[in-house]
Amino acid sequence: MPRPLRVEYENACYHVMNRGRARHDIFHDKKYYQLFLNTLAEAHKRFGIQIQSYCLMRNHYHLLIKTPEGNLGRAMRHVNGLYTQRYNRMRTTDGPLFRGRYKAILVEEDSYQLQLSRYIHRNPLEAGIDVELELYPWSSYAYYLGKEVAPEWLYPQEILAQLNTLHNVFEKYQAYVAQGVDEELKEFYSKGNIVPFLGSESFREWAYQQRQTDEQELTKEIQKIFRPSIESIIIKTSEHFKVSKQSITQSQRGRVKNNIPRWVAMYLAQEIATAKLKEIAEKFGLKSVGSIPTTIKKLKCLLDKDKVLLNIIEEINDEYDS
Repeated sequence: MPRPLRVEYENACYHVMNRGRARHDIFHDKKYYQLFLNTLAEAHKRFGIQIQSYCLMRNHYHLLIKTPEGNLGRAMRHVNGLYTQRYNRMRTTDGPLFRGRYKAILVEEDSYQLQLSRYIHRNPLEAGIDVELELYPWSSYAYYLGKEVAPEWLYPQEILAQLNTLHNVFEKYQAYVAQGVDEELKEFYSKGNIVPFLGSESFREWAYQQRQTDEQELTKEIQKIFRPSIESIIIKTSEHFKVSKQSITQSQRGRVKNNIPRWVAMYLAQEIATAKLKEIAEKFGLKSVGSIPTTIKKLKCLLDKDKVLLNIIEEINDEYDS
C-alpha cells in the first residue's frame, strides 16, 4: 500500500510510537530493554537524532525525538529494523516484531515538548503500573530529576529550559509531572486515528506545505495495485475467526444470528481495500448495496463495547500495515 505522507525538515520534533504486533510483548526482561536503548544510541551516532525523552513499556514505546538533519524516516527504519533482527536472534524467531510502521506526530516546538515529556514519563502510571515514577528503570524521568547522569544521546536540557527557571529545576519538573496529564493531550490521544500534527493552526498549515512521501508519488492506478483484494480480506477474516470462507460470502435468508465475521469482512473491504459498495455487494452475494452501510454501522456500534472484537480487527489490519 502507498506510504502515508511524512513531514521531515531540519530540527523537526516528533512524538514517535510503536507497539508489538497484536499487542504482543517486545521487551521481556532487562536484556531487551537495554538492547533497544543501545540501538537508540547507535542511531544517535549514525543519524544525529536527539532523544529528548522516552518510556519503554512491555509491548510498546514512546520517544520524543528531534532531528537536526531532517532524517526521521531513515533513523527509525534503522531502530525498528535492527532491534527486530536482534530480538529475533535472541528469541530464535523470525518475522515482523512491530505492528507496522511507527506512528510519528510532528510537534510544534516550545508549545508541546514540555507537556509531551510529562505525558511520556507518566505512561507507567497511566498504564496502571504501581510504581514510583522516578524508580521506573525504562524511562528518561530519573535523568530529568538529576538522579542519574544522562547518556550522550539523551537531550533533556531543551525541555527543562522551558520551565523558565534557573533554580531548583529538577524539583520544579517533578512537581510539574505530579500535576498529571493535560486534558488537551488526553483528548488528542484518545482519538482512534491520531492527527499527525500537534500544534497551532498556523504551524499545521506550514508543516503541511513541507510534506513529502518516503517514496516517489504513486499514480492512482499503481496505488490500486497495492491495495489488498476483497478475496484476501475474506480469507484473513475467516482465518482469524476460524470459520469457513463460504460462511462469510454466502448471504443467509430470514431471521438468522448476527454473522460477525461477515460484517467484519465487509467493513474491512471498505476500509482497507477501499472497495466500492457495488463490488462488496457482488462479492458477498447481495442483490443491492442498501444493506451494506447499515451492516457496517451495526459493527461500529459493537466495537464501542467489544474490545476483543476490536483487537481482532486491529490484528487483521496490522497484517496489511507492514
